[in-house]
Amino acid sequence: MSDSESGQCAAIVVAGGMGVRMGAGLPKALMPIAGRPLAAWCLEALTHSDRISRLILVVPAGYESQCVDVLGCAPGDVVTGGTTRAESVACGLNALGDGHALVLVHDAARPLLDPDLVCAVIDGVGAASGAIAAAPLTDTPKRVGSDHRITETLGRDDLWGAQTPQVFDRVILQAAIDAAIAEGRLDRATDCASLVEQAGGHVVVVPSLRPNVKVTTPGDVRLVELLLADPDRFVPVT
Repeated sequence: MSDSESGQCAAIVVAGGMGVRMGAGLPKALMPIAGRPLAAWCLEALTHSDRISRLILVVPAGYESQCVDVLGCAPGDVVTGGTTRAESVACGLNALGDGHALVLVHDAARPLLDPDLVCAVIDGVGAASGAIAAAPLTDTPKRVGSDHRITETLGRDDLWGAQTPQVFDRVILQAAIDAAIAEGRLDRATDCASLVEQAGGHVVVVPSLRPNVKVTTPGDVRLVELLLADPDRFVPVT
């Protein structure tokens, strides 16, 4: 039975960032959040999911052994990333090997990973090329020039903010990455969904109903720590 038939998939956790904006002086994945390394939170959620058949952690060059020791990963499951996020995903796919019909990609910088969301995004793929966690925009989006002058106000009714996890047909994602490499645009990709879309794939959104904060600045740390301390954060949404 294939992964797509059983509802299982492999996972790639992208943890290649050095957290320059955080000023931590170490990879963001190892930065302490609520008493644990940042990446440990999403790794725990994925490791304990019965929908994930294999897990690969992609980390900055030179920090492979430290991530194995600190995060408790098997050495064969920790691989060296590239200079961009998309390159790191490609490294994870190469390490994954064949035999997985579906692959989930998640940013280690999103520690509030909800097990229910993992299942929902995997199930959301269906006959599509992929499915991503996303939330409707609540702020009015503005297009702004280099001088900070607003050049256009966009309607928000049909605009969503892409998040992770993102799940794709493995063959389609690999082909999309290969095409981007051949055309020299891989380093410009901000997420996997955009690569699949540019390759002609059909990607759907799965509403993210809970906070799914991406830790980017020091101000995000306190917010995430408060949310991680909430004992009811995984109570089913009704």
